[in-house]
Amino acid sequence: MERTPITRQGFEALKKELDYLKSTERPQNIRAIEIARAHGDISENAEFHAAKERQAFLEGRIRELQYKLGNANIIDTDKIPKERAFFGNKIVLENIDTGENVRYQLVGPEESDVDKGRISISSPLGKAVIGKKPGEEITLMTPGGKRSYELIEIL
Repeated sequence: MERTPITRQGFEALKKELDYLKSTERPQNIRAIEIARAHGDISENAEFHAAKERQAFLEGRIRELQYKLGNANIIDTDKIPKERAFFGNKIVLENIDTGENVRYQLVGPEESDVDKGRISISSPLGKAVIGKKPGEEITLMTPGGKRSYELIEIL
């Protein structure tokens, strides 16, 4: 089994979601199934079928989270060196063509969220940045064409 790198915060977020699904969502869904079943004929009971579909979704998500947590390799981001870009580092990149600066944290695939400034180390940009030093140029192909960045700083 391959272990997936994750920050302590990412691990705790997945764990919190799992706990919520098991302690709140699952019992609510069981009650919804019981109520729908009490209405009589379940063959044409839309509420019952919707609750059963929700149950299947919840159980699938619970299994997925359990798998992710079981295969997580928690990395202590406080101990990561800052000479080169590595997992957990927060970085500042400058788009060479536009001069625009962007900040990202390099994280595992389970916790990446571009809108929150977290990119996966397995994404094309994440792969290109890993191991680079401030001042180095990064060039990669994207669906929109070739992009060039300079690694300005490792925070």
